[in-house]
Amino acid sequence: MTTTPTTDHAVVNGHRRGPIHNWVLPVKPLPPINPALMKHAETRAEYAQNRIADRITAFSGSMAFVYLHVIWFGCWIGFGVESYPYGLLTMIVSLEAIFLSTFVMISQNRAEAKRQVIADQEWRTVQEEDRQNKNLLRLSHEQEKQNKQLIDLSNQILTLTKQVSEVSGKSDEDSRQGRELLELSKRTFALTQELHQAAR
Repeated sequence: MTTTPTTDHAVVNGHRRGPIHNWVLPVKPLPPINPALMKHAETRAEYAQNRIADRITAFSGSMAFVYLHVIWFGCWIGFGVESYPYGLLTMIVSLEAIFLSTFVMISQNRAEAKRQVIADQEWRTVQEEDRQNKNLLRLSHEQEKQNKQLIDLSNQILTLTKQVSEVSGKSDEDSRQGRELLELSKRTFALTQELHQAAR
């Protein structure tokens, strides 16, 4: 029996990641595939301050940020950089919290902008579908009207054909009946041409 060898390496976004990499460094999110979000991301990346803010928020929201602070606080207290109640450390952490809260708001604004982009795209899609449906409905009404005209022309041709048959079946044909038959034939031919034109 063959066994499949196991490995501690994982492939994320097309790159191999080791066990330390998996536990410490944040996973880079996949790029968007929505065309609207792709354009929004390209526009946002044109400004350096946006790229810096995105990098900071991505790092501060990862486990690497937590591990770094655990090591930092442990070394600060363990090596006795300052005595209790650690006033300098408290001030540094307070300032860091102020900046991090600002970056959290930036991240929320970025997420809201993405939702707005998606909502705008969905609205445009709905409007385009509504326009197409109206066009299809209009074409359907026109087709129905043409069908009614074809039916009317067919009925007129049938009536004229019956009249031609009645006239041609008479034994005492005279010049008047001949002219009437000729006239009915012309009308039948004209209606037949109209029928063909309407069918096109």
